[in-house]
Amino acid sequence: MAAIAEEIREHQFYYYVLDKPIISDSEFDKLWRKLVDLEEAHPELRDPNSPTLEVGGGLETTFEPSDHINAMMSLDNVFDEGEFQGWIERVLKEVDTPTWLCELKIDGLAINLLYEEGRLTKALTRGNGKTGEDVTLNVKTIHGVPHQLIGKDVPTLIEIRGEVYFPIEQFNELNASIVESGKAPFANPRNAAAGSLRQKDPKVSASRPLRLLVHGVGAIKGREFTAQSEVYEALASWGLPVSSRVKTLSEIAEVKKYIAKCEEERHNLEHEIDGVVIKVNQFAMQAKLGTTSRAPRWAIAYKFAPEEVVTKLLDIKVSVGRTGRVTPFAHMEPVKVAGSTVTNATLHNQEEVERKEILIGDYVVIRKAGDVIPEVLGPVKSKRTGSERKFLMPTKCPECGSTLRAISDGDVDIRCPNAQGCPAQIRERLYYIGSRAALDIDVLGYEAAQALLDDGVVRDERDLFAITLDDLMKSEFFTKKDGSMSAIASRFIEGLERAKTRALWRVLVSLSIRHVGPTAAQALVRAFGSIPTIATASSAEFSAVEGVGPTIAQAINEWFEIPWHNEILTRWQEAGVVMKEELKISDQRLAGMTFVLTGTLAGFTREEADEAITSRGGKSASSVSKKTNYVVAGDSPGSKYDKAIALGVPVLDEAAFVKLLQP
Repeated sequence: MAAIAEEIREHQFYYYVLDKPIISDSEFDKLWRKLVDLEEAHPELRDPNSPTLEVGGGLETTFEPSDHINAMMSLDNVFDEGEFQGWIERVLKEVDTPTWLCELKIDGLAINLLYEEGRLTKALTRGNGKTGEDVTLNVKTIHGVPHQLIGKDVPTLIEIRGEVYFPIEQFNELNASIVESGKAPFANPRNAAAGSLRQKDPKVSASRPLRLLVHGVGAIKGREFTAQSEVYEALASWGLPVSSRVKTLSEIAEVKKYIAKCEEERHNLEHEIDGVVIKVNQFAMQAKLGTTSRAPRWAIAYKFAPEEVVTKLLDIKVSVGRTGRVTPFAHMEPVKVAGSTVTNATLHNQEEVERKEILIGDYVVIRKAGDVIPEVLGPVKSKRTGSERKFLMPTKCPECGSTLRAISDGDVDIRCPNAQGCPAQIRERLYYIGSRAALDIDVLGYEAAQALLDDGVVRDERDLFAITLDDLMKSEFFTKKDGSMSAIASRFIEGLERAKTRALWRVLVSLSIRHVGPTAAQALVRAFGSIPTIATASSAEFSAVEGVGPTIAQAINEWFEIPWHNEILTRWQEAGVVMKEELKISDQRLAGMTFVLTGTLAGFTREEADEAITSRGGKSASSVSKKTNYVVAGDSPGSKYDKAIALGVPVLDEAAFVKLLQP
């Protein structure tokens, strides 16, 4: 009976999720009838999770926590040839004449596949290395992942480690479609892979072009190997996807050439990489070298340095932010760095420009910090011709012409004081209101904010929640070429409606009060419970709130003293935006606990995780100490994880964290 039930589940998966049935409907019906008849004849043997008791097969991923049989360890890193040579020398002190298995370090999502009797029975995320989340149904949707191993000498049990990734070409296509629909794009392919794999509905995962490459094993029964390279040959013979770029080399000089070649070609690959992994190939030598508490001594990740390129600085311009802050940025000849074309990069302030001795007309060195954020490192002084000129901050706002100045005592930044009328500030505030950090309004990105203003749909944020579908007909952004309403318009209106009932701290953040970010906003809402109460609170009352000092208190008081600011709240409240939040006693179950977050969480942004903690009475801290109650470790945790281990602070993976949040 159990075997028939499992067979039915597999066919349901192919039918409901993959849309690729492998048997006819009549054959499936016969199988189903057989199970029903058996269950009716022997009701005492019926599995409470039988597919006959579920609608559509119950094919929904629950992300239940599950332990790996063998822990998934991290890798230690080296960042240059000197550090790498040091690791080589330490290895050679322990073992003689090893061979070296070299492979690309794919920048994706680590996964552990469990095969029993050749059948895929479980797929887990890495989690904290000991416990991961069950994403079996979603992994089964990935093209190239065999549900049943093929070939000879398949182990009775084997854990196979690999990396789920999003191909770069398809990632660019996906982001283009997301931007076109008015949503915020994925930051990078790794985030896209994590987000795609962590879907409740496996059909969503199936719609994404995820891929897998396997690179090692954990627990294994029924088969023995002497070397890592033998494992890879076996994995390929069983039908698993193994990288064609794996090399087994005998000389260190060859290994260094391999590293150099991979770094040179890193942006010509079908997937992103952030380095190369080098392993001692022989298992006997691996055993002799052993492991530390978190990483094997027989393997190392050679991380590539952020790319640096040289381009010409054409001009230094300034941008005006949502609080009026004026920031200089470099406008450069387009240059490709770390796989993307860069034309602009922030210079932070005039002091930074002077400190780096940057002149307009300079050739400058550009780097992408973390391969994401463009940064101007400094000028190439040897290329100067004498025609370069010094940058001076403007005295007038480039968008509204107001005289720029410091707004308050001790303000090191110059600002545009025309908060109500400056087009740049209004546009940036609207954009911020729609962002994930604030009210997370579908469609309300930068282009939509600009269109709302340019086409006269709104004057500023006061009008935002009064927008109707008829209003949007004024804007080409929200209409089709034939002048009819677009789907984006409907989604935008729906997004506005959902935003009206967001958590109150998000409403407070969306007002763009200086110094009031998510952490301060959450503390204020917990203390006062409503926007009107915050508006009338005294400095003494603010000082009693942890994390709210005199600077924040002054900024809040000054903001509410401005009449048109209060018009925002009045108009929003009239439109149905929630201005009060009832304190739920049940939400205080983390009271008195301090948490530190490290690594990437698949189901939370950093802001969302902070909110989940603070809304339940806990505190989210930035550093680990003996007073820390828990460290929450996502994928690729950093030094905070190591410090937690050293101090004996309990570490939670994402699944355990979610469980702790639940009543």
